[in-house]
Amino acid sequence: MTPAQNTTDIRTRRIGERPVGPGHPVYVVGEIGINHNGSLEDAFALIDAAAEAGCDAVKFQKRTPEICTPRDQWDVERDTPWGRMTYIDYRHRVEFDEDDYRAIDAHAAKKGIDWFASPWDVPSVEFLERFENVRAHKVASASLTDDDLLRALRATGKTVILSTGMSTPRQIRHAVEVLGSADILLCHATSTYPAPAEELNLRMLDTLARAYPNVPIGYSGHEIGLQTTLAAVALGACFVERHITLDRANWGSDQSASVEPQGLVRLVRDIRIIEQSLGDGVKRVYDSELGPMKKLRRVQGDLAEAS
Repeated sequence: MTPAQNTTDIRTRRIGERPVGPGHPVYVVGEIGINHNGSLEDAFALIDAAAEAGCDAVKFQKRTPEICTPRDQWDVERDTPWGRMTYIDYRHRVEFDEDDYRAIDAHAAKKGIDWFASPWDVPSVEFLERFENVRAHKVASASLTDDDLLRALRATGKTVILSTGMSTPRQIRHAVEVLGSADILLCHATSTYPAPAEELNLRMLDTLARAYPNVPIGYSGHEIGLQTTLAAVALGACFVERHITLDRANWGSDQSASVEPQGLVRLVRDIRIIEQSLGDGVKRVYDSELGPMKKLRRVQGDLAEAS
């Protein structure tokens, strides 16, 4: 085994049946989050869109509202598409229960696409562990400093995807120490919705790869447009996550930074083209070049490999 192969192997993780890491196809996730706005019909439509685009998985967010909502915000009223209601009622309104997730689990299986979620509290980890088809867990950037949550996720033994937005290098290092590096995947992210191009800092992909040489590095994007996500793939991201929506004009804080179905098709298509184009870095003369060489090169050199 060559050193390069060995490095690739130790930076490979598994999500379901798929190996994820350098040398493997980019694992593409359509982040549904709460863009379904509590509608199971919309969740199904988003799963369908992700599957049709060629995504490997869709991701949701799971919260226990009474734990994740500050107590002083519970009774604050706000306008919603369903009328004026307290914030705690709104948080319940956009959460799916176990029956809903059973339906999501069945629908995703029917479409041949993985699904998992970002649990925001320990009871939500326990909730997600009831589903055999949940093969990984995601730590939202906002939860990176929650050691109790990280320990609960580590105890599942599943691959944990850790987003690093709004976090310092010291906080990231601590989270990796709590989770352990053997079963994690790190995602560079900027936690602004939408994130401006000048704050994406895509060179952090290389910084993370050098800081954590045994960990695969991915990208969770919150920008508008597709170009910078594609650039992340060209820079080595082996995991890509983008929020998806049926319509960017829909109600909700994440909608404007999300990708609509037709954009998602283009994104996955172009990721696969970039994968093919990157190659292995070994210079060679392709058979397809021999004809142009014979026609265009005035002085033919020796094609033998140098010893």
